[in-house]
Amino acid sequence: MEYSQVIKFLFEQLPVYQRTGSPAYKNSLNNTLELDKLLNHPHKKFKTVHVAGTNGKGSVSHLTASILKEAGYKTGLYTSPHLKDFRERIKVDGEMISKNTVVKFVETYQKEIEKIAPSFFEITVAMAFEYFAQKKVDIAVIETGLGGRLDSTNIIMPEVSIITNISLDHTSLLGNTITEIAKEKAGIIKPNTPVIVGRLQKETDQLFRQVSNKQKSQLCFAPKQYKGIIKNESETGFILDINKKSEPLYKNVLLPLGGSYQIENIITVTAAIEILNSKGVKTDEKSFYKGIKNIIENTQLQGRWQKIEKKPLIICDTAHNQESIKIVVEQLEKRKRGKLHIIFGMVNDKETDKIVSLLPKNAIYYFTNASIPRSIPAKELKEICARYNLKGEAYCDVKSAIAKAKKLSTHNDLIFIGGSTFIVADAI
Repeated sequence: MEYSQVIKFLFEQLPVYQRTGSPAYKNSLNNTLELDKLLNHPHKKFKTVHVAGTNGKGSVSHLTASILKEAGYKTGLYTSPHLKDFRERIKVDGEMISKNTVVKFVETYQKEIEKIAPSFFEITVAMAFEYFAQKKVDIAVIETGLGGRLDSTNIIMPEVSIITNISLDHTSLLGNTITEIAKEKAGIIKPNTPVIVGRLQKETDQLFRQVSNKQKSQLCFAPKQYKGIIKNESETGFILDINKKSEPLYKNVLLPLGGSYQIENIITVTAAIEILNSKGVKTDEKSFYKGIKNIIENTQLQGRWQKIEKKPLIICDTAHNQESIKIVVEQLEKRKRGKLHIIFGMVNDKETDKIVSLLPKNAIYYFTNASIPRSIPAKELKEICARYNLKGEAYCDVKSAIAKAKKLSTHNDLIFIGGSTFIVADAI
């Protein structure tokens, strides 16, 4: 098989959440366990870090993997969804899995795949674990796809579990309240395994305490122990100090990721690294600084307050739910430039009205849709946004919207691209 044939098979023969939504969600681990048995339990051959949460889990995963790489560990990284290339999901030391390896995996197990009939996500998790075992990684950072308890990644027994934060997202599958969603995320808490929670939230704190106590797992609320103090901020990053219990821990840390939300993420990562150190996965101060500084080179992270062009300044961000959109709007309001242009699109399983109501009124909008079936058609999105006094035109694809925004912008303007991971994917 050619690589293009394999990718077509994966996307067309298997249910893919990013394309079709809830029909691709499997509410059991049966397929994952069957695939794991077929592959002789590859996840047991390396150490892991497990990361769940509504927002920030991608950044936390990439930051953690970058530090571990700088410390000399051969490090796997499994994340989702991808932006440009399927192979972004599975990396070792920042290098994507090869096309030949993807082809060989599908060729070898195609009959079994067709028999088990897994989802796209279930098969990519199996592929990742098999690849990490083949490459003999020392440790792999594994990001959940959706939820936690029933997520395909949840067969691992990690060194540490991380839950970044909880907000309303995928409510049709995970629950309609913060507490219900937190119960699903708390499903990654394993017996006698340390767990880090990245945000204090009154709706979830007690739940996490109860689950951790039941599992006899050490619980760390990162904001109770660590604090990030911003010393300098630019369009594309920060210099900050990190304190532990009011005492300096790291000074002048260079974080090359824009967006104030990254401060919460780096605090969560700091807690994770300290726990990993206590469990024998040793990192030193130098690898922490270098891991943070070199995150983009080490992991190829994209789409987090990412600067695409300078004049006019074009920023994209994968924020796609109420919590993350609210933070992005706060970031946009900080940027005092010329006119604000927003290229905006959404998928159809979000609380559209609640998200749209948060968007700034003083912007020129370019409503569009990503190249996946779940996208809300641009004209329909324009009509929804008109109810909230958001004015602009509809464009049939992201490329057309960007071209128009650039044509109407001056060098001093700001163009923001977002609303959906898949809008950003098409933009990049």
